[in-house]
Amino acid sequence: MSEATGTATARPRHPSVDWTACQGHGGCADLLPELITLDEWGYPLIRGGPIPADAQRRARKAVSECPTLALRLKD
Repeated sequence: MSEATGTATARPRHPSVDWTACQGHGGCADLLPELITLDEWGYPLIRGGPIPADAQRRARKAVSECPTLALRLKD
C-alpha cells in the first residue's frame, strides 16, 4: 500500500512465455493483438512494455485459456 494515500499501488504487469511449454496454439495473440503477434510457425512474439489498463482483463483471460499454461503475467 502507498503510505501517502493508503491505497494499494498496482505494479505494471508484463506477459511472459514459458518456451518449453508453448506449443504455438495462438490464442494469446487472438486475445491480446496489441501485445502479441505470431511468428511464421505460430509462436507468440511479445512486444515490450507493460499491459495497458484496458487490456488487463483480456490478459488474465489469455493466461487462463492457454492450453499448455505457457503464458504468464509477471511483475
